[in-house]
Amino acid sequence: MTAIALPSGVRVVRRRPPWLRGTSLVAVVSIGMWVIVALTLPLWSPHDPLEPIGDRLLSPNAHNWMGTDALGRDVFTRTLWGARQSLPISFVVIVSSVIVGTVVGAVSGYFGGWLDTVLMRFVDITMAFPPILLAMAITASLGPSVRNAVLAMILVWWPIYARLLRSQVVAVRQREHVESAVAIGASRWLILRRYVLPLSYTPVLVNATTDFGQVVLLTASLSFVGLGARPPSPEWGAMITEGVTNFYDWWIAAAPGVAILLVVFAFNFLGDALRDSFDVKDRGR
Repeated sequence: MTAIALPSGVRVVRRRPPWLRGTSLVAVVSIGMWVIVALTLPLWSPHDPLEPIGDRLLSPNAHNWMGTDALGRDVFTRTLWGARQSLPISFVVIVSSVIVGTVVGAVSGYFGGWLDTVLMRFVDITMAFPPILLAMAITASLGPSVRNAVLAMILVWWPIYARLLRSQVVAVRQREHVESAVAIGASRWLILRRYVLPLSYTPVLVNATTDFGQVVLLTASLSFVGLGARPPSPEWGAMITEGVTNFYDWWIAAAPGVAILLVVFAFNFLGDALRDSFDVKDRGR
């Protein structure tokens, strides 16, 4: 192999991927820490999240970093345990929505015709309502519970990915390599699976990463209005509801509020970094 010599004064700069630089690296570390907390918390939890540990409504101190609530439970411990509910719920909602939306969007975009019309009209009807209002209506009709809240959020969220993937499939199916596969007699399902979907998933992946934080926020919102997790469950939205009833004891709502803020910001930064990483024009610059 012949070596290529670079001109003098020219050096090769190896840059890390966008999602491993600056705020994106902080986001990755933050998400990793929350995941570790959610997985390992039962092994090292400071206190029992459901049992009182001292006087009620203690302000933050050296022994109780975020004070205690109206029942004397440690707020910091309950905030950590909230990650074991909010993160898995958001993961289930996002994965389920992506799967359903991918199937509907791929079929609608590739096969077209009356099937495309019917599926997209159903998507339009669902997306015509604000997500939080529709999720609240579905949960209220099914009955307040975490399971019903998860089902409602999936029903609200999958049309977003169906619409997004359909637009990608419509664009990709016009390319030359797809037409070549059609010309050699490949089946429609083979073409869709092997030649269309691999080039259509990138926007879905970026959108799913950003939406993870939004689903955490929606989960907390449903619990806040009494349609999701119910007391004494240490869920972030339910904890904020407890803080509202003790308005002047600010730490009760501050701890879960900060946790939600950190998770939402982390996934938003990570989603932006993934979008930049997949952007060919930006990568060229």
